[in-house]
Amino acid sequence: MAKEVTRRSDNYSQWYNDLALKADLAEQSAVRGCMVIKPYGYAIWEKMQSILDKMFKETGVRNAYFPLFIPKSFFSREAEHVAGFAKECAVVTHHRLMNSPDGNGVVVDPDAKLEEELIVRPTSETIIWSTYKNWIKSWRDLPILCNQWCNVVRWEMRTRLFLRTAEFLWQEGHTAHATALEAEAEANRMVRVYAEFAREIMALPVIMGHKSPNERFAGALDTLTIEAMMQDGKALQAGTSHFLGQNFAKSFDVKFANKDGKEEYVWATSWGVSTRLMGALIMAHGDDNGLVLPPKLAPIQIVMVPIYKTDEERTATLAGLEGIRKELEALGHSVEIDDRDTLRPGFKFAEWELKGVPVRLAMGARDLASGTVEVARRDTLTKETVSLDGIASYIHTLLDDIQKSIYDKALAFRESRIEKCDSWEEFKEKIQTGKFLLCHWDGTVETEQAIKDATKATIRCIPIDSCVCEEEGSDIFSGKPSHRRVVFAISY
Repeated sequence: MAKEVTRRSDNYSQWYNDLALKADLAEQSAVRGCMVIKPYGYAIWEKMQSILDKMFKETGVRNAYFPLFIPKSFFSREAEHVAGFAKECAVVTHHRLMNSPDGNGVVVDPDAKLEEELIVRPTSETIIWSTYKNWIKSWRDLPILCNQWCNVVRWEMRTRLFLRTAEFLWQEGHTAHATALEAEAEANRMVRVYAEFAREIMALPVIMGHKSPNERFAGALDTLTIEAMMQDGKALQAGTSHFLGQNFAKSFDVKFANKDGKEEYVWATSWGVSTRLMGALIMAHGDDNGLVLPPKLAPIQIVMVPIYKTDEERTATLAGLEGIRKELEALGHSVEIDDRDTLRPGFKFAEWELKGVPVRLAMGARDLASGTVEVARRDTLTKETVSLDGIASYIHTLLDDIQKSIYDKALAFRESRIEKCDSWEEFKEKIQTGKFLLCHWDGTVETEQAIKDATKATIRCIPIDSCVCEEEGSDIFSGKPSHRRVVFAISY
């Protein structure tokens, strides 16, 4: 029997957990709030990492690595930054264990207390800017465009696989510039890289925009974001890029001599995406049968299942499928032949549907004799019989069509659930039904907080694409004048 998945309509949260677990993406670990990413899930993350890494390097970014541990005093240098992360920090206070006095285990050695406590990195701005001070002396040393792939720790009380865990994987870019204009351009460039990746690779329609002051990254002057709608109508922040101004340069005294020989503080950005994108992939595209993976991220793009009754038929169909595999691999596609002889074809079909493999081929003795193969596409669950003549070219084109179809379906869903709203009473009702509401906002933190307190909805972004929001009106809550609409939603 195939692994059963809860229906989305019955319990969306349980459906999500079922897919993460039963599709072999991840599982809970022995450490509370931390997860084990299983090989199939990690293979998807590796594809994300590989594609993003290439996109970063095309902009001039290079990879580096910085320490996992950050001196506690570093956090105290940027007040807003430490305030934003203080409640989530894991702190190392001692460096050694010893046998307990009663001999029944181990305890922290009280004599091994650190002279200065260390923070397990929740993000790396402070340790990186303390390092940049040694790298930057003059304008000739700028810009610095660094990225690191690593893990971070944010001590979450309520955790959920991929979406919110105490430890997660991500990349964090940190750049240093001679002028504010250059830094702002970099922050804008990187959020557009994220948007392109989400749309073209993840088949995920996103709205790009600025965060409100209340939702900005701690220590940033401006935060740019890409926001995606999940199938329950909630928003997921899929990536952010921050213009940090000179805050961290001033905190760590990072100056450079400009072309006139005058000293100035450096301008900064940081930007990142994480394994939260795995959660977005599940929730944006999955269905009641399991994952639906865009071909560009699927570890296995085509699975082939032989159907046979005798050893002779098995040998013949496997040979036929092997020929197709070679053709497809020559075109750059990842292919697997499921030749397990302990499982029935129906079980295999259900398992590969659960894992979201974009295309499935099934071939039996009759198909081989007639020169055909059954082709099933995961996104629509449709099947057709196709001639073996030119089959590799056919599937190559089909994968492109599936990639586009998955994006178009997600976009159509979002468009069906995004609307303008000008009534506070309507807002309170509609926001609970899973919608993105385009509403006027007076620009004040007080109004934004009042709306959040009343409905749990936040300003996801002040859009810069995807919708025309520049217009005069009145704030949805306060009634004060407003010059544009913003996107409100309840988020993960």
